[in-house]
Order: sequence, then structure tokens, then C-alpha cells
Amino acid sequence: MLPQRTRIKICGLTREADVDAALHCGADAIGFVLYDRSPRAVTPARAAALARRLPPFVTPVLLLVNAPQALCRAALQAVPHALLQFHGDETPAQCEAPQRPYLRAARMGPGFDLLDFASRFRSAQALLLDAHVEGYGGGGKAFDWSLIPPSVPLPVVLSGGLNAANVVEGIARVRPWAVDVSSGVESSKGIKDAGLMRRFCDAVRRADAAAQP
Repeated sequence: MLPQRTRIKICGLTREADVDAALHCGADAIGFVLYDRSPRAVTPARAAALARRLPPFVTPVLLLVNAPQALCRAALQAVPHALLQFHGDETPAQCEAPQRPYLRAARMGPGFDLLDFASRFRSAQALLLDAHVEGYGGGGKAFDWSLIPPSVPLPVVLSGGLNAANVVEGIARVRPWAVDVSSGVESSKGIKDAGLMRRFCDAVRRADAAAQP
């Protein structure tokens, strides 16, 4: 069996220097927030400018929250090779309408039926598990990982309040396909810290090494 390598997505980037630092740390995916109520919001044109810095095999991800079709079309025209991430109240039909690969965010809380959610969004490439808080997004809050059932039928991206201090435990307990971080590697909202990104990525690699037989 091949060794497991947890993929790393760093989300909410707004500056060229932060994109370059994330790439230097070895991020597999870079997320751009196209939600105007977020302090990390960028326009499709800005996302395109930042995405042009990505080398082959690093995936740009466009985060959308109940976005109108016009914004979704503009985003895909600006970054045509992007993966979509739906983070609002979108239905399966709305997620499938662009006919592009997508991640579906699940807001984890007591009583949430993740298996039913996975069944409804079975066309998703993966489920991104985030904390259930007021508004959209995890707000830098972790959720109770014991809420995750043992056999989720889609790849899991663990999100919500992750940082270098807790991601090792999260990987050990959840064994996700990938981890997603935003506020846990910031000096302020929308401004990433190169040192925090480096420590986070190093912690993910330590977790993977510890999991090998």
C-alpha cells in the first residue's frame, strides 16, 4: 500500500506574496473567496491574477456562497481550470449546474446527518467538513470530530479552526484526504503569515510520517 499523503489547501489568499509563500511551503491547493461579505473576498479578476502564479499540479479553488449564476460564470471564465467550492445553501442541482468538479462544504453540528448529506451530494469530489457557526464558514472554530461517522462515502477535507497545534491530532483521528486552513495561518484576516503556513505544512507532514507503519 502506498503511503498516505494528506493534501493541504490554504484558503482565503489575497496577496501575491502570500500565494508565493504558500507554494514554497508545498500547498496542493490555493483557495480564493468570492463572497463579498468575507474579509478575505476577492473579485474574479483578482482571483485570476493570483491564480496565474500557480504552477502545474497546484489547484486553484473558488469559494462561492449562494452565488448568482452570473458570478459563477464570471469566476469560471476568469479561472477556467479552477475547482469550485460551494459553501452556502446550494442544492445538488445548483452545484452540478456549472458542470465542473466541486467540493461541498458541510456545516457540522449536533444532529447533522453527514451520511444523508453525502448521499445527496454524491457528485461532489469531496466533502469539506467545517464548524456550524452563525453565517457561512467556520469562523476559525473547530468542531467535535467525533461527529464524523466512520465510513463517509466521499473523500473528506477536514476544516474548521485548524492550525499547527491541532492538525496532527485531527489527521490522526479523522484520517482525511486533505486539510483546509485559513485563519490558523493568518496574522490578520486575509493576511497570511509565512511562518505559520510553514509550521502548519510541516505539522501535516509529521502527522503523515507518524501514521506510517
